[in-house]
Amino acid sequence: MKRSKKLCILLGILIAVCLAALAAMLSEEKKEQIKTSGETVLSIETAKVTALCWEQDGTTWSFRCGDDGWQYDDNAEFPVSDSAMDALLEPFRSLSAAFTIENAEDLGRYGLDEPTCTITLTTDDETYTVKLGDHSTMDSQRYMDIGDGNVYLAASDPLDAYDVELEDLIANDDVPYFDEVSQIRFAGSEDYSVIYDEDGESICADDIYFTVDGKPLDTSRVNSYISVLRYLELTDYVTYKVTDEELSAYGLDDPELSVSVDYTDDGTSDTFVLHISRDPAEKKAAADAEDEEASDITAYARVGNSKIIYQISGSSYRSLMAAGYNDLRHQEIFSGDFDDVTGIDVTLDGETYTLTAQKDGKERTWLCGEAEIEIGDLQDALEALTAEEFTSEKAAGQQEISLTLHLDHEDEPELTIALYRCDGSKCLAVVDGKSVAYVPRGEMVTLAEAVRAIALN
Repeated sequence: MKRSKKLCILLGILIAVCLAALAAMLSEEKKEQIKTSGETVLSIETAKVTALCWEQDGTTWSFRCGDDGWQYDDNAEFPVSDSAMDALLEPFRSLSAAFTIENAEDLGRYGLDEPTCTITLTTDDETYTVKLGDHSTMDSQRYMDIGDGNVYLAASDPLDAYDVELEDLIANDDVPYFDEVSQIRFAGSEDYSVIYDEDGESICADDIYFTVDGKPLDTSRVNSYISVLRYLELTDYVTYKVTDEELSAYGLDDPELSVSVDYTDDGTSDTFVLHISRDPAEKKAAADAEDEEASDITAYARVGNSKIIYQISGSSYRSLMAAGYNDLRHQEIFSGDFDDVTGIDVTLDGETYTLTAQKDGKERTWLCGEAEIEIGDLQDALEALTAEEFTSEKAAGQQEISLTLHLDHEDEPELTIALYRCDGSKCLAVVDGKSVAYVPRGEMVTLAEAVRAIALN
């Protein structure tokens, strides 16, 4: 009898527990209702935000916006990028939910009792707190709590915008696009100016850049140099508050090279100044180094009088330092258009040959004396003559070949190119009596062979 009574009591307790559990489950289902949303659950106008703070992985970031723009609370000297801050605020301009869990009570189920990130946005009228929790297991969307009693699955994860370091928020110096460049001035290791002049005198019709004393430069090389400036990555700062005393640590108290570009962008004219130097100690140690890799170079750059010092890559440093006249001039010994050549007087092996071009409309026929010839190999060999090293050394060896080009060109109707023997690997190119450059001897041999082929025919 006692045993039956105990069984009845236990059965009653079990029934009571089950009923309580069922009631709790039904109550929970009633409280927490999941429904498809798609609605905008939070909308904050970016321009009205006066403060932004977020806490993540034990670190708190805090910024405020005043009349002078955004300021970093931990360091008022840090130059904050307005555009970077706008990117952080963008997710909340129209925050949408894919699903809504109404009347959520157990925030721990969604990782919102200890949020992954808590973001606080302040306006003049209100403060908004957004807590970001775990990802849902089904669709990997982020749970979030905006303080209205509901839990939302974010249509787009706001945390993506907050995967930043402090360096991502700096207001880096801008490099212009340089729509039109009127002048480039070099100071330091190079000391001369490049001017833009569409009417400058040159045998190359494409030349629009010249030195101040009228020497033509290769348009493609100057444009390439401008592109190096235009696309220079000024993002890797080493300090954002350099003092005059600290400049020497980067070699920028007396820069190796300063480049000043007078330019126009969208109708506005201005001057961009960039200072470049290699790490002073490294430069001294590497003075006698041979075959140094670009990756071994530590170099710095500064825009004008900016307080920010950037480290630039070794390859960028080399490209920027290649700013001399010999770097930007034509590398070809003959830089003109062969279509402007109306005749060639060639002296080779003690013989002189006169080649002339006859025009018939757009067609040209080349003659050597009275005989019609093919000029293609000679043209290719002439255009291939390229400076291996520029020099002003006087010719000491024997003349190998000489070509006087007669040009249909008002500024320069005639040009003489002579090649002199130096050694087995190179020849000296002399243009109009002035030593210009060493060229590979193989290029001279190819040119001479092209002339001999014409002579034999």
